[in-house]
Amino acid sequence: MFLKAELFQRTGSFKPRGVLNSLSRLTREERAAGVIAASAGNHAQAVAYCASLEGLDALLLMWKTASPAKIAATRGYGAAIDLEAEGPAVVFERLEELRAATGRALIHPFGSPETIAGQGTVGLEIAEDVPDVDLVVVPVGGGGLISGIATALPDTRIVGVEPVASQAMTAALAAGEPVPVDARSVADGLNAPFAGELPLRILERRGIEIVLVDEAEIDAAMRFLYERAKLACEPAGATAVAALMAGKIPAADSATVVCVVSGGNVATETAAAILASR
Repeated sequence: MFLKAELFQRTGSFKPRGVLNSLSRLTREERAAGVIAASAGNHAQAVAYCASLEGLDALLLMWKTASPAKIAATRGYGAAIDLEAEGPAVVFERLEELRAATGRALIHPFGSPETIAGQGTVGLEIAEDVPDVDLVVVPVGGGGLISGIATALPDTRIVGVEPVASQAMTAALAAGEPVPVDARSVADGLNAPFAGELPLRILERRGIEIVLVDEAEIDAAMRFLYERAKLACEPAGATAVAALMAGKIPAADSATVVCVVSGGNVATETAAAILASR
């Protein structure tokens, strides 16, 4: 098994890939108006950091129960933060209100072609580093990362992993369209309130399967990565490994497998509690 360690990227996750690609497509007028985004934290940090690199004004909508560590990190990159939303279920309504009022350009966390193309560079690097890869296992929230990797690796088996407590893509695949979900996993980086329309269509077209892992399985995988691989990942980043450890993916034992470890942004208290438990 190989690990694609995206927690070592700037801001601690894969998210700057999609953000930088999105920013590169903005017009002069859009850049002057500034950018806006909604996120539990990893996308927010990436937008704040990348906007600072580009000299752009950024407004990030998070929610009151978001990780304090991720809120502080986003502020540290120089962005303004709006915390009026009570949770992820309503943050996109607030986003549309402020976007209309300010004229800022939206940098979508998972649903835009630009974001998906940027995240697809993870797949290109996997193909370069592990050319004989048979299977890529990917954490899934709104679907931007897995749809980008699936597009970059059209002939490779891709399996997505969602927490039992956060099933935006599973619900969308069952309904044939994005539907709202109540996402409450410890893997907060995957707690998307709905799946993206374009990621959904890409997964449908490829026939990509999604498997589910519970909170205990996520915790066990996070401990394994910390103790054995020396990777201080966040719960969301451990979900791909959790699926393999729990035997959720048939035929993985005989395959050349790459697990994407998507991020490392976790509150100290959360990490300590998971690492101390058994």
